[in-house]
Amino acid sequence: MDVLGIGSRVKHPAFGDGVIVRLHVAAYEVCFIQFGLKMVGKEYSAWEVVEAIPAEENVSFSEAEQALVRILRSWAGVSLEKVPLGDRWMKGKLIIDSGDGSVKPKEVPIEAFFHKIVMMRDRLRVLEQQINASTKLDDEDKVNLQQYITRCYGSMTTFNILFKNRDDYFVGESSK
Repeated sequence: MDVLGIGSRVKHPAFGDGVIVRLHVAAYEVCFIQFGLKMVGKEYSAWEVVEAIPAEENVSFSEAEQALVRILRSWAGVSLEKVPLGDRWMKGKLIIDSGDGSVKPKEVPIEAFFHKIVMMRDRLRVLEQQINASTKLDDEDKVNLQQYITRCYGSMTTFNILFKNRDDYFVGESSK
């Protein structure tokens, strides 16, 4: 097998869909949609090569990153856009205090907390797309699951205060 280049799309029997993001001497570094980064030996042959891109010497990291973003958007429907945190929250911290003093308060950078909120939103969107595309669910099941996801969005509207742009807000049932 020829050496695959950065941006090549593969389907691994255990890890599923992935994209080669870096080449090493004896292995590929592959970003799998559901399992993240994994090392796979260059001699591995049990996967399906969905799209082979020839290995090039002069591929910049930003070119590889742009290719990965395009591929992940088309495969997973994941929003890889940069969702900005509201300016007033920059360098802020979230303090979680037990109230009764039995536990030392925990401080979390708002940027880290915000990133988790955005990831939750993206995962709900992917789940929504998977439900819509499912051939195993009947229409009634799809509608019921969609309503449940809409209620999840509604529960997350509390966090809209953190977003810089209204277009990025969670929207629940009553706001649609």
